[in-house]
Amino acid sequence: NCFAFHTPPSYAAWLRKAGFTVMNLANNHAFDFGPSGQRQTVTALTRVGIRNTGRPGTQAVQTVKGQRVAILGFAPYTWADSLLDIPRAKRRVQEAARTAEIVIVTFHGGAEGSDKTHVPAGSEVAFGENRGDLRAFTHAVIDAGADLVIGHGPHVLRGMEVYKKRLIAYSLGNFMGYEVFGLGGPLSTSMVLQATVNPDGTFRSGRIRPTQLVGSGVPAPGGSAIPTIQGLSRTDFGSRAPRIAADGTIRPRT
Repeated sequence: NCFAFHTPPSYAAWLRKAGFTVMNLANNHAFDFGPSGQRQTVTALTRVGIRNTGRPGTQAVQTVKGQRVAILGFAPYTWADSLLDIPRAKRRVQEAARTAEIVIVTFHGGAEGSDKTHVPAGSEVAFGENRGDLRAFTHAVIDAGADLVIGHGPHVLRGMEVYKKRLIAYSLGNFMGYEVFGLGGPLSTSMVLQATVNPDGTFRSGRIRPTQLVGSGVPAPGGSAIPTIQGLSRTDFGSRAPRIAADGTIRPRT
């Protein structure tokens, strides 16, 4: 591998203390140390009470305010539920929607780099890999019953779209990455997304909490995420872009 990332298993406890409840293991580095490494990751997360999703056929389920919420992860790799096989992805979402009131899809896809801030039409390729047709994938999983779709992978922020009254955030950028990511400019600009959905899964409101990577890759409040997302959403999605206020509040268009 060009890069093989690993972290002490004991650090899972710090993720729990920070407030994380679910981790998506569908990404390009989740199998850097093979099946054994993946098993150790699952064990470390389970030990501290963090659910995981993204491996083929898996989902994480939580109960939030009395509603059953299913989270499914996808990526363009054999060790993950594939976002390249859109018919199967739809079936996975349909299965989840039969037993959960709310279905959240999170994916790792798209080309990566400081110049990959836009969501193109058609498939994206990076390092010789097909990284998925993200517009087709996200629309398909919402057609199948997903209520919120959150993307990662390009290492930069991308725009947001409201499709069939459901919010799609195509990339939230790099939240953290100590001494492992290239930094500077768009690569250091990130955000935390807060999203509220109605009981029927339609998007009600949200908030962009701007963050930025400082030092060797530590997250800190601040940065230009709000105007960045405003511009990218308008450019890429036009009338389907949500309304984003200067304070980061997100509302569907009426």
